[in-house]
Amino acid sequence: MLELRRKLLKGASATLLAPLIGSGLLMPGRLIAAEWNRNAFTARTINDALKAQGYAGATESRDILITAPEIAENGAKVEIDITSNIPNTRSLALFADKNPMPLCSNIDFTPPALPYARIQIKLAETTRLRIAVKTGDGKTHIAFREVKVTLGGCGG
Repeated sequence: MLELRRKLLKGASATLLAPLIGSGLLMPGRLIAAEWNRNAFTARTINDALKAQGYAGATESRDILITAPEIAENGAKVEIDITSNIPNTRSLALFADKNPMPLCSNIDFTPPALPYARIQIKLAETTRLRIAVKTGDGKTHIAFREVKVTLGGCGG
């Protein structure tokens, strides 16, 4: 009974997938992936990363809430909660000023999603975190938080 079921499922799946493979829709070489901003993620200074990501002239805001430990015992794993109370938030970006590559994360939101993120990052040393927010009308906002690290998480 089980053998018959397996043969039936194997035949049915091949029959269903054959047209998709023939039309080229299931080709593994053709991936549809989101483009990433190489210049921002590989920037070596905070100013270059902010400029490449489009946050160079951001205004400081208290509507961005950052929950992070004041002192991180181990920089290899630091958990940060971010909430934006700014209306029409479309993206959040997390920067660590003294990391070798300061841009740690960039998250885009579609309108019904709440702009909240919990991110775990590595910190090289005691540093200032910057959370930058972009809104639907193109305005940028930024908030800061200092985190002291007693043991670096980036090979230090």
